[in-house]
Amino acid sequence: MEEQNILAVLGENIKQYRNRSGWSQIDLAEKINISIPFLSNIEQGKTWVSLPTLAKFTKAFDVNVYELFKSDKHLPGKQARLIRKYTADAQALLGKLARRYLN
Repeated sequence: MEEQNILAVLGENIKQYRNRSGWSQIDLAEKINISIPFLSNIEQGKTWVSLPTLAKFTKAFDVNVYELFKSDKHLPGKQARLIRKYTADAQALLGKLARRYLN
């Protein structure tokens, strides 16, 4: 994978984790002590982060570092579709189980 693709994947994943957490860029930037323009550049795939900053992201999102670099966009189409399908199926099943046991 080329450097630009890695930067794009990292930026997309950080933005997705931030959105899933319900945080604005301001919220996340304050949590990990970086500037908002720097965070914006990261999310846009324009700049690299240092290892200490990468560690701050993993701590804020409570994920392993490899999860920030995972992408199904670079898999062959059939494999990427299967991964998305099973992910969606697993989420639906977990939702059903949660509703069953929480009610």
